[in-house]
Amino acid sequence: MQFVVAFLKKLPWVPIALFFVGLALGLVWAWKIDPVEFVDADPSYLRPDLQEDYLRMTIDSYSLHPEDRNLAVDRWKGLGVGAQQAFSKIQSNPGNLNPAIVQNYGEYITNVLSSEPQQPADTGTGTSMTRQLVLGFALVALAVLAAVGFIYYRRLFSKRGSGEITPTMQAVEISRKAEKTDFEQLGLAPPITQTMTTYVLGDDLYDESFSIDTQAGEFMGEYGVGVSESIGVGEPKKVTALEIWLFDKNDIKTATKVLMSAHAFNDPSIRARLEPKGELVAVEPQAQVLLETATLQLLATVVDLEYGRGAMPADSYFERITLELAIWPRQA
Repeated sequence: MQFVVAFLKKLPWVPIALFFVGLALGLVWAWKIDPVEFVDADPSYLRPDLQEDYLRMTIDSYSLHPEDRNLAVDRWKGLGVGAQQAFSKIQSNPGNLNPAIVQNYGEYITNVLSSEPQQPADTGTGTSMTRQLVLGFALVALAVLAAVGFIYYRRLFSKRGSGEITPTMQAVEISRKAEKTDFEQLGLAPPITQTMTTYVLGDDLYDESFSIDTQAGEFMGEYGVGVSESIGVGEPKKVTALEIWLFDKNDIKTATKVLMSAHAFNDPSIRARLEPKGELVAVEPQAQVLLETATLQLLATVVDLEYGRGAMPADSYFERITLELAIWPRQA
């Protein structure tokens, strides 16, 4: 269950929510507010019993106006694939119609159709219309998904084609160049996994997560870090706190600690909002934070820290922060 929760935290919920809200509003508009009005349909949409009634009226009209034979043919064709079935029922039960007229009408239709070039069999206008509606809806849904995906892509990798380095790209490069701690040289056992992660101002979607696996490939849990709180208004977000979490498959509770800027740590209102998320820790360069679960330990080290400068209070939001996250099995 904790794994599912951790996975859900990584999803871009805003674009997904906007997609489904738009889809729901579109369905309400199309079905309730301004539905499509189906008019001037041909007789092929009628039920079989009504198609039979229609053909009876066609034959009756044919008997009264034999000179208008083109109309009789057009009405037959309007029934589509249901015409022959309706005619067979009328032949077996002519009712008020003269059987001779029914027979004459059938022969005339047969002669006309046999003299015309063969056309591909009509599978039914109704079925074709249904396919068109389904295809149209699918195309609209794909277009919406493509738009959401494009927006999400642009937010992550905007202006990459122009050569401009985005905050996400900067963060990746900083993490790549950061030197990892040699724990064996410090007399410690090597960690199961060791990761460098960097937040840079402007990376509003910063939310990193990593899997914990044994050398044999057995899944043990997950850990990660993401934005917990921002201050001020406008873009980019001015992040004042990060949330570090550790999920252990053998523990029912996910360990969480909140790394806060100096300003946020000393602000009672911000502390009150963040206290339910986990233990609050003031961020300092080279500071270390330990998270423990039933079978795992996570040591987070603040490798690099730089505060933003501007109209906000001093030391209130991060311009850049690099963390080293190392995982060990917890000793009994």
